[in-house]
Amino acid sequence: MGETSSSLSSSSSSYPNLNIPIEIVTDEEMSLIEAAFALASTRSSSLSSFPFSSSTQSQLSSPHFQTNVLSIKSITVLSKRKLLGGNDSHTHHPDIEDSPKLVTPHKKTTVPDSFLHRFRRKRGLSVTDLTSTEWCPKQMEFSLLLGGRKTNQVMKAGIARHAKLEEEVIKRVEVKVKSQEDYWALKFLNFINGVNQLLFEGLTRELPIIGFTEDIWIVGVIDEIQMPLTENDHNPILIDTKTRARDTLPAEPQRRNGRLQLMCYKYLWDNLVADDFPWKKFFTYFGLNAQQNLSEDLKVISADSGFSASTLDDVVKYYNNTCRMLAPAHNQLLLRYEYQKDHSLLGEDKFAYDPEWLKNQMRCCIEFWLGEQEATCAPEEERWKCRFCQFATVCPAYTDSKGTVAHTSNDSNIKEG
Repeated sequence: MGETSSSLSSSSSSYPNLNIPIEIVTDEEMSLIEAAFALASTRSSSLSSFPFSSSTQSQLSSPHFQTNVLSIKSITVLSKRKLLGGNDSHTHHPDIEDSPKLVTPHKKTTVPDSFLHRFRRKRGLSVTDLTSTEWCPKQMEFSLLLGGRKTNQVMKAGIARHAKLEEEVIKRVEVKVKSQEDYWALKFLNFINGVNQLLFEGLTRELPIIGFTEDIWIVGVIDEIQMPLTENDHNPILIDTKTRARDTLPAEPQRRNGRLQLMCYKYLWDNLVADDFPWKKFFTYFGLNAQQNLSEDLKVISADSGFSASTLDDVVKYYNNTCRMLAPAHNQLLLRYEYQKDHSLLGEDKFAYDPEWLKNQMRCCIEFWLGEQEATCAPEEERWKCRFCQFATVCPAYTDSKGTVAHTSNDSNIKEG
């Protein structure tokens, strides 16, 4: 499987006289990797009702993307968009990336013991599911069967930093939803208003996105999107920020995992703007009534967003129109690595979108979820990951200090989390 080309550079502005080393992760760094995988579960629903700010463009006067777009510290004065999250006292509505009811079963997912059927049926695979599987399929398997990853203080710090970045441009406001139609209308309004903020202000964060591939729904939340600063370039730039416990740049497996994440987002984005969303399948599978009246709150929210919507179908039509306004995402994607201690920029990984590489990676991950491929352990050269895995002692790849292979339980003895 070919590797996509990329370049990794340190930030001279943050460390003018420091040649930042690249090293294998420490305990703290591994905790931050785990935090990145766990981050999706902490993201709440959001809706923007942003005010246009004529002064915003003057705040976007950094160099062009080739010499890095806006630095993290420079994006603090953009006007915030109001975000409304679903909050129904009777029904729990999970976040769109982590657990929305979002899947049309693959033809082979009727097999009751496939992980997709057992754990993501009518939910869909999140981008986090895919990146976690790429990191180590065996760890993903144990996480599903034995329970999720434990959250420690370092992970919490990483999650808190992402929440802070979100707060720089977003103000959270809760809104009640009374039905699944309301729930999905709210999600689509989140996207619409996030796109509006992107087009008028040049930046948005935490944008929910959904897609459909190989009869499987895939969902995600894009960390950050910026518009290019050149007049002739209208392709949005997708960005993800990774926090680091030490002032070092990440090892290659971490970079590869981050590249997979951003390429998945571009794939979902490009499918949406290509008007390739199967709405009939969406409505049919979820049993949604497109003509059902929305709650009064959502009607007011849609009006504040610039259009009148009484039904879910009204919102969907405007959502479609919004997607048609957009260009495909930029082929150059950007990973940022930030020092957790002072939030300085350690380095940036700019890389090109590689559709063939992405296709192969996604296929391998999806085959695991469909039960078409057994969970494999991390390759020999990446077995250092095992030192940080909470499931190491029940993994066939694990050996103790004496070189003894761990005894693993049979599937029949593993209980679902």
